[in-house]
Amino acid sequence: MFELHERLAADTHSLGQSALCEVRLMNDRTWPWIILVPAVSGIREIYQLTADQQMQLLKESSALSKGMMELFGGDKMNVAALGNMVPQLHLHHIVRFQDDPAWPGPVWGAQASVPYGDEELRRVTEKLQPVLELLALPCI
Repeated sequence: MFELHERLAADTHSLGQSALCEVRLMNDRTWPWIILVPAVSGIREIYQLTADQQMQLLKESSALSKGMMELFGGDKMNVAALGNMVPQLHLHHIVRFQDDPAWPGPVWGAQASVPYGDEELRRVTEKLQPVLELLALPCI
């Protein structure tokens, strides 16, 4: 039975479910930042997914990356699966800008998180709807 790690649940807002993943918005309005969490129990690494699940994750990650870059017009898309603090497999998708507070370094530890307010969360979720609709479609 899949269960979202408590740290991911606490630090993010649900944007729904894709064909494979829980789609989560990091509660930090500094960067457009979405996390894909494969809804597969006990997985820590991409290689632990089945071949079909790996392909699905790649398709979803690529579609999400492309959609976010088109929506937010960033200079670079950062995609990372670190898992040092949260062992559950999850992929960060962060749109980066040359004038953002951490450029060109990593976003982790650059500054304290700046949480979304209710209205801003509604607006960014609405803006992301076209991308989220694409992710809900099975790709396999």
